[in-house]
This record gives sequence, structure tokens and C-alpha cells, in this order.
Amino acid sequence: MLLGAQLYTVREYTKNLDDFADTLKRVADIGYTAVQVSGTCAYDATWLKEQLDKTGLKCAITHTSPDRIAARTDAVIAEHKTFGCRYIGIGSMPGGLKGGMADYDAFVEKFRPVSRHISGQGLYLMYHNHNMEFAKHARGRVYLACLAEDFAPGELGFTVDTYWVQAGGGDPAWWIRQLCGRVPCVHLKDMAYENGNIRMAPVGEGNMNFDGILAACEEAGVEYLLVEQDHCYGENPFDCLKRSYQNLSARGLK
Repeated sequence: MLLGAQLYTVREYTKNLDDFADTLKRVADIGYTAVQVSGTCAYDATWLKEQLDKTGLKCAITHTSPDRIAARTDAVIAEHKTFGCRYIGIGSMPGGLKGGMADYDAFVEKFRPVSRHISGQGLYLMYHNHNMEFAKHARGRVYLACLAEDFAPGELGFTVDTYWVQAGGGDPAWWIRQLCGRVPCVHLKDMAYENGNIRMAPVGEGNMNFDGILAACEEAGVEYLLVEQDHCYGENPFDCLKRSYQNLSARGLK
């Protein structure tokens, strides 16, 4: 398993191409070998490939606009092939499931043919969970379970976000095992309790069971462990990424 940084963590440092290029170098200097491209400024696929080649980083996965994935599928596929990324990521359910089953059914109807086309081109559409997918709907099951059933394993993969699984009342290790074979990417972030509030924290500084989570990742064939911290609460996000890296590398991960 390769350790990567989810660039959404340092999104304030990727607002133009010069800063984006510098951020990739800083992430590589920490020791990360992969990145998820998400929350950045617009970029040309060839430019990104050049920056990845310069830094030695691998683009594990992106988060790409769902509307763009659906409307310009072939262009998105071509771009990902240009910078050597197999996994096309959807960051969240369009509409946020505020419309319940109507939102869910619309997503399945829209993206099932898209996912099949992408897989036919040798790439893989990926879905990233938050906590909302752990609400139970009219079928009496959580949305994440239904997504796994309503899309074939070869057509939709999952980026399991360990923090948001736990925030939704789920067991991250159980879900990683449950999705074995279709969870090549996992988001690692920690959950801490401070001053009466639940907060995100660098990996290893909170209360998540990373012994169990990492064991499940090994069993499920996870390829990329992507460190993400949506909120750093005034700390420098590069420092947070570095502490997460140090804590994970102490476990023998690189």
C-alpha cells in the first residue's frame, strides 16, 4: 500500500498553477509517494503529468465534478490517461441525499451507464462516502450498501473515508472488508474529542482504531492510503500532513 496525500487538505495552497506545483513538491518532500488531486485550481492534463514526473508522485485518484464526468466522459477519461490515473472519483452524492430516495435513484440512473463506459475504457469510477450514506432509507438499509448492490463490482469502486464512516455510526474496518476487491483507495483521517467537540486530527493523534483499519486495508487489497484532514483548526495543513506521515511511517508504511 502506498501512502498518499489528499490535496483537499492543502487546497488553500493550490489556487494557482505556481502554488499547485510548489505544493506537489512540498508533499513529496514530506515523503508521500502519491496524491489525490482534489480541490485545486484548473489545470491541463499534460501540465499535471509534467509536475508529477518532476516530483516522482503518482496521481492515485481525482475528485472530478460529477456533472463533468457525466457530460464529458470521454474527455475526462482521456485526461486521466494522460497523467496516468486509473481512478476517477466522485467526491459526494449530487444533492447530498437531501431528497432521499429521489436523489439516490437519480444518481443510479445517471451514473450506471457512465460507470460502464468508464470501465470499458480500463478506468474505474469511484464513489467517496461522507456520513450521509449511513442513513437508512425506505428499503431499510443504508445508502452505501445499496450503492454496492446497484452497481456491479467492476463498474463502481469506493473510496472509503474512515472518519466519515465512523461519524455515520459505521465500523470503518468492517466496511473496508465488506467492499473487498472494490476499495483500492481509502481516506485516512483521525477523530479526536477536545473541549466537548469532535474534531478531525492528524492520523495517530485521535481515537480511531487504526490497528483494525490498516489490517482491514491489507486484507481488502487497498492500493492507496490517502491522508486527508478537511479542517486543521488554524494549524498549518502541511504540518498536519507531516505528522500523519510520521505516525504512519512509524508503522512501516511509505
